[in-house]
Amino acid sequence: MWLSIMAGLFYWALQDDSQVGFLFVGIGLLGLGTALALACLAYTGEESSRLYALKRFVDVYPSITKPDGHVRFNQKLMTTTIVLIIYFMMTNVMIWGLADSTMDIFSSFRAIMAGASGSIMHLGIGPIVTASIVMQLFAGAKIINLDLQNSEDKQLYQGIQKILVLLMIPVESIPQVYGFLDPHENIVAMFGLGWSNALIVLQLFLGSYLVFLMDELVSKWGIGSGISLFIAAGVAQSTFVGTLSPLPVSAGAYSMQNP
Repeated sequence: MWLSIMAGLFYWALQDDSQVGFLFVGIGLLGLGTALALACLAYTGEESSRLYALKRFVDVYPSITKPDGHVRFNQKLMTTTIVLIIYFMMTNVMIWGLADSTMDIFSSFRAIMAGASGSIMHLGIGPIVTASIVMQLFAGAKIINLDLQNSEDKQLYQGIQKILVLLMIPVESIPQVYGFLDPHENIVAMFGLGWSNALIVLQLFLGSYLVFLMDELVSKWGIGSGISLFIAAGVAQSTFVGTLSPLPVSAGAYSMQNP
């Protein structure tokens, strides 16, 4: 039923591009969240938590396979290096269709969140961290009745957290796109304002999801945590470039305000 409503509203959005935002927020995001919540409330299984209603969805959710045995240090180092190179490449892939005059009001926090303003890494690790915090709060407050010492409960907990990441990406990207990440006027003329914003949201979603997969890859096949790696890489990059760059931030004499 939810998919049929989505299909109908998608056709409506094709006829009137101003309704694309309603399609994403009102139906796509809230509808999916409501459907998952209702599935948990209607669950009557014997398990301790209603979250087991989503176990089938968790089982088919795409994820990085764990190594069968011990991973050699050389392989861990190679995996971490490749992921780090891909991360730096993604920070230089700019969002297609973004206006040149767009201002990022959260630019000073991008390094901490391992993001890069105006790129597909704009959100950085924000959705991953937010989903993790929400799940930890729910588990600590006993809102979700899961025993993390139990292997099955822990596996379900991690799976639900992955699903929550998918919800957090549009939750963080949609307000920014419809707030201050304006599309270029040429793109608006081609596709309309609604679909232009949707295109930017889609690019942010793909970038954030790739970061999520790389974080999981580093955690299972690399060294340490992917989140820590990306934060360290982002801070190191901004520090290195800001310290050694010979170019001033703006025109004028060099100073503490214009290094």
